[in-house]
This record gives sequence, C-alpha cells and structure tokens, in this order.
Amino acid sequence: MKEKKMKNCRLNQVGGQAVLEGVMMKAGTRTATACRRASGEIVVAPKEFVSARKKHKILNIPILRGIVNFVEMMILSMSTLTLSAEVAASDEDDAPSKSAFAAVSVVATVFGVLLAVVLFLYLPKLAVAGIERLFSVSLGVWGAVIEGFIKIAFFLLYLFLVSLMPDIKRTFEYHGAEHKSIACYEAGDELTPANAKKHTRFHPRCGTSFLFVMLALGIIIGVVLRVVLPASVIGNHLLYTAIRLLVLPLVVGIGFEYIMFAGKHDNIVTRILSAPGLWFQRITTREPDESQLEVAIAALMYAHIDAFPDYDREAVTYRPKEKTEDKTAENAETPAEDAPADVPAETEPETEAPAPEDAPPDKPDETV
Repeated sequence: MKEKKMKNCRLNQVGGQAVLEGVMMKAGTRTATACRRASGEIVVAPKEFVSARKKHKILNIPILRGIVNFVEMMILSMSTLTLSAEVAASDEDDAPSKSAFAAVSVVATVFGVLLAVVLFLYLPKLAVAGIERLFSVSLGVWGAVIEGFIKIAFFLLYLFLVSLMPDIKRTFEYHGAEHKSIACYEAGDELTPANAKKHTRFHPRCGTSFLFVMLALGIIIGVVLRVVLPASVIGNHLLYTAIRLLVLPLVVGIGFEYIMFAGKHDNIVTRILSAPGLWFQRITTREPDESQLEVAIAALMYAHIDAFPDYDREAVTYRPKEKTEDKTAENAETPAEDAPADVPAETEPETEAPAPEDAPPDKPDETV
C-alpha cells in the first residue's frame, strides 16, 4: 500500500518535450534542457519558468487554466528549441546564432499556425461543402462528423510524412526517451538507462494525445455549432472558420482537463478513451537507445531537485562561451558564479528536499 501511495505521488510531477539532440524536462518551476554534443558530452542548461497561474490564482480555475497552460507551453517550447540549438553544438564556434535561430523560429511558428488553420479548419469545411454540392444533399450535423474525420486523416498524413525526415525521426527517438524516463520515475524504479528502456514509450499526458483529444472534441463542438448557427453562417466558409477559431480556447481548456484527469487515473474508462491518442504516439515516438535515455535522465534529475538532491548538477551545467571569456583571473577561481542558476520549475517554491518516497506532491506538471 505504501509503495502504491509513493508511486501515485510521483504522477504528474514531471513533464517535458523532445528538442534538438536532447530533451527538456520540467518539474515545479525548474526546467532543464539536456543535449548531447557531437563530442559525446552531455550538457544541461537550467532555466526558471514560473507560471502565471502561480502569480494569479484566478487563472487556476478549470478550463481557464488549460488555456493559460497551452499559451505558456507554446512560449516555453519555442524558447527551449532555441536554447537546444545552442547547447547541442559540438563547440561554441559552431553554435548557431541565437537571434537568427529565434527569427527563423518565429517565422516558422507563424507559418505553421496559418497552415494549421487552413489544413485543419478551412479545407475540411470546404471539402464537406464540396460533397454536399456534388451529391446535392444537406449533411446537417453529419457534416461536422465528416469534417472531423477529414481533420484526423489530414493529421495522420501530416505525422506520417514528417516522420520520414531523418532529423524528425531522431527527435521522435528523444521523444520516446522522454516518455520512458518519466515512466521509469513514476513507477518508482531506479532511474537508469537500463531500467528506463524496459518501460513504455507511450504516455497519456503526451502532447500528441492532447492534439487527438482536441480533434475529437472539435467534432462535438462542430455538431453543436451546426445545430445553433443559421445556415447562412455555416455556408460562409470564412465566417464559419473564424467562429471555429473563437471557440478553440474552449476546446483547449476542456482537452487540458481531460488529459490531466487521464494522467492521474488508470482505469478501464481512461484506458479506452486514451487509446486513440496513445496509438498516435506510435508515429510521434520511436524506441530510443541507451545513450538517448541517458540524456533524458540527466534532464529529469537536473530539473527535479526535490527527488534527486544529490545529483551532480555542476558536472553537466552548460556555460555559454561569452560568459566564460569575460571572467577575470580571480573570477576564474569561482566558476559557479558564472553558471546559469539552478532554479526551481513550475509551481512550487523550493524547499529543503526530503527523500523521494517522502516527498510531498508538487503542483502537477501538465505536459509530457
């Protein structure tokens, strides 16, 4: 019973994402981005991320907290990808310009959002209208169902095509490493590459599962809109797409609540409802090797200081070249002052770390 309670306390304590040649892990208000350089060295860049929900309690109400989390995770994801591009370089002279990479990331994000709107909102609606016109029928609420399945088909096709790219395939392997290391920790096993390799690469709180939940909820929302909106609005593709965009935050909020619930409850109902999202992860995760698991574990242990207070963070801390070059002779004797701060991660203030089995649960981390 005590062992089961300890394992339940570990659920939702850590989240993360795969990055360029590495993994970012988040625990509390601490994040750690671990990357393996071409030389084989693992380096970790720590960073603090305090959610607006910690500063403003009103943002913690159900549905709203999911919207806030979605926006924050998008921002964190972009900054983490930029950071990983620097950290993963084999030497500092080969590191890409941070400003250049950030600019490219912004352009790619804007283009990606526009593509998503066209691909998953506008084109499916246009396809349904084409079917109605072709067969001279009015599909009514069934139009929303068909529209939803077209979106899912587009999503699957997109995932399959990008998974064929070598760089994306390797990132998917790190995605698998992230899931396996978190599963190993949540199971209460010793966090080693050999132990982590035994665990599943599928996780109910994965962003892929979240996207599927949003697509499924989108079908329900589409049915409701076709019932309440006049035919003139439904027939106006641009106006209808704009309305779908306006209700998107509601879909995000509901999807977040479900993903968090599924992450905390393992029963027949949640397993059935989570099955499609977990199936999608067969595309977005690949089996990692032990060297990739080692990187994911380094990020997890670095970020989760409460559970791993004795982890040698100084040995893997990333130090940008520009900071080390500016040291004076006397400062060089105290390198710790130039290292990035080892900081807390999502919602809890840093406290004296108890043993892992006695550690009280932090505010759950929302993404995996």
